[in-house]
Amino acid sequence: MSAQLSFFPDINEKEVRSIVVKELKKYKALKIQQQNKLELNEKGIQGNIFPKLLQNDLENELKVIQMERALNNSLDQQERQIIEMKYLSTERQNDLNIYLDLGLQKTAYYEKKKTAIFMIASSLGII
Repeated sequence: MSAQLSFFPDINEKEVRSIVVKELKKYKALKIQQQNKLELNEKGIQGNIFPKLLQNDLENELKVIQMERALNNSLDQQERQIIEMKYLSTERQNDLNIYLDLGLQKTAYYEKKKTAIFMIASSLGII
C-alpha cells in the first residue's frame, strides 16, 4: 500500500491522520460559525450575540474556504464521500458501515481513505 502513496514524503501516517481529522472537525464547527455570522448580518446585527474570546474571524473564514477547496478539488467523488461520511456527518459512522454502504471492499476502502487523508493534508500544506 505504501508503494501506491510513494509520491508523498516519508512521514508519520498516524500523525498526518490525527492532524487532518482534527482540522476536519474544526472545519465542521467553523462552517456553522460562518453560517451564524451570515445570519446575524442578514438580520442587521453587527458583531456577535455571544461573548467572544478570540478575534480570529478572518483566519477562520480562510480555513473554511481552503478546506472546501481541498475537499472539492483534490478528492475524487468516492474519496469525498468517505471523508463526509466518516468525519463530517452529524452521526458517528464506523468504517465497516461506510464501506458496505459504498459497495467497496475493505482493502479498497482503506486505501481510498488513506489517499483522501493525504490529499487533504497535501492540499492544506500540512505535508
